[in-house]
Order: sequence, then structure tokens, then C-alpha cells
Amino acid sequence: MNSSNERESFSQRLQQALKNAHYSPDSPTRLAREFNIRFDGRPITVHAARKWLVGEAIPTQEKLRMIAQWLGVPAEWLRFGGPEEGAPNSENGSALSRFESADVKLIADLQRLDEHHRQIAREFIRMLVRVNYQK
Repeated sequence: MNSSNERESFSQRLQQALKNAHYSPDSPTRLAREFNIRFDGRPITVHAARKWLVGEAIPTQEKLRMIAQWLGVPAEWLRFGGPEEGAPNSENGSALSRFESADVKLIADLQRLDEHHRQIAREFIRMLVRVNYQK
């Protein structure tokens, strides 16, 4: 596959993963903002996000892994595609891809908390599980 087709295919998978996670695939501004919130490295520009969305560029491996984690898809699928079982939301996908997108976002939010507040959130969730289990 030539590099132009690789970039276009990546763009299609990125757009699909964004849609599945309830993000607009038409907003490079939102993509850049959401990416930069989660990425510890150098922030990306809106121009870079637009290039990913229109198939003009593919992010570095480090950035690609973070996007895959954020959107709950296998990084290998996002970069290279592959059989349908690697696609997001399939029953045979990775464990992370089986989470609802809202759960993936919640985990990302939890990771941004300081340790004290993370512990409070864990205890609260465990309490809810116990209450729900007793019903």
C-alpha cells in the first residue's frame, strides 16, 4: 500500500474511532484539545489534527498509542487496520475496546486526579457496586 493510501486509511479509522467514542470526526480543534488534555508530551496544533483527519499525515507511534488508549481501540488496528475482529466495539477486540466510550473517558478523567481524589473515587465506586449487588 502506498503512503497516500496508508494515510487515507488511517484517517478513516481515526474518524470511525472518534464517532464510536461520540466525538465529531469533523472538528480538528476538538481533536487537538482532547488530545492535548491527555498527552504528556508536546501539544499538537489544530493544523496537525486536521492533517490526521483528512489523511495528509499519520501521528508518531507515541501519539498514536495515546489516541488509541483514549478512544478505546487497539493501536495496531488504528495504525494498520486489519481484520474486523480488531475493529472497535467488536466482541473479539482487545479488553479496552469492549469498554463503552463513556467508561474509557471516565478512566481517563480518573487518571488525571491526584492520588487522594482517585482513592475517594475508587471507594465511591466500590460502595456503589456493593449497594447494587445487594439489590
